[in-house]
Amino acid sequence: MSHEVKDDQTPQRGLLPSRRSRPSPRALLADEHPADHPGVRRLHTSAMMAAVLDVPPAAIRHWVRGGLLEVVKGVGSVEWFDFEQLVVGRHLARLLDQGLSLREIDAKLADLAPGGARAAAAALGRVRIDGRRLSLDDGSRLLAAGGQLQFVFYTAPLAQPEPPEMPTVVGLPARRSAVREQLPESDELTNPPAPGDVAEILDLADDLEAAGEFVEAAEALRAVLQAQGPTARVMFMLAELLYRAGDLTAARERYYAVIELDPDHLQARSSLGCVLAELGEHELALAALEGVLRQEPAYADAHWHMAGVLQETGLDDEAAHHLRRFLALAPESPWATLARHRLDADERDA
Repeated sequence: MSHEVKDDQTPQRGLLPSRRSRPSPRALLADEHPADHPGVRRLHTSAMMAAVLDVPPAAIRHWVRGGLLEVVKGVGSVEWFDFEQLVVGRHLARLLDQGLSLREIDAKLADLAPGGARAAAAALGRVRIDGRRLSLDDGSRLLAAGGQLQFVFYTAPLAQPEPPEMPTVVGLPARRSAVREQLPESDELTNPPAPGDVAEILDLADDLEAAGEFVEAAEALRAVLQAQGPTARVMFMLAELLYRAGDLTAARERYYAVIELDPDHLQARSSLGCVLAELGEHELALAALEGVLRQEPAYADAHWHMAGVLQETGLDDEAAHHLRRFLALAPESPWATLARHRLDADERDA
């Protein structure tokens, strides 16, 4: 991928402007299921978590892979998180905001709170940060790594998370991290990694993506694919990266490759629908999203994307149906306010 991508060119997923109308696909309304899904209501998907925390999607994947975030419900490739995990994510996001890389956060928390990822996540509420230095608040004193007493002239706490403010915009800008000087030289990525180095290269790819270094991140993921062969997980990471970089054609092909490897990969099917819509292939986009919802009617993100495609094709009534389903499933989603505004506007127009 050789083109350059500006920070403000990250593609936007979600409700799209209406351009032209098409015959109404009545089959889309056939999956009338009860709105009460106690297993997923008030839970956040990975995409919602990234939006609420204002972090790159790669950060959520990284924290899940490392055990700092725990999935409370999963259906195939779709993962949900509860409010407790959102609080943990808030603490992690503040460390990322301070300019620490994902791998730095991992290393510093491991030194500060030995005992594995679960112990580190539990200690996040007591972590204090001063510049790039982390300390653990022990009540009356601050402890550095290894339990050493730390003398501090000024230490800013990680503020207690407040209930998240739900943004009314969709999509995230590419985050430009302040740790660019820590990124490796490109020649480190030219040779395929040994199988034992795959985890390290995946962590590297997450850091590169979080820093907005999309080309280098893609090279890292391709090196992993070359070393261990194609897997749905890594192929999906590459597809998402290409999507964020604005290379829609390449992203589309990678999403298709993910589905070939794992036909039940609902995230890839949903993302493929978004890409197809942005490429103007609306009928194919609707078919992809319809298939996702037939397999998992409680996947709120797919209802959101379906509403966007339907609205873009002028099918406002069907779009409103999916917005209502979305709100029934995810009333506390970061996109819920915008969904309500859209429905209110439709009612006023009617």
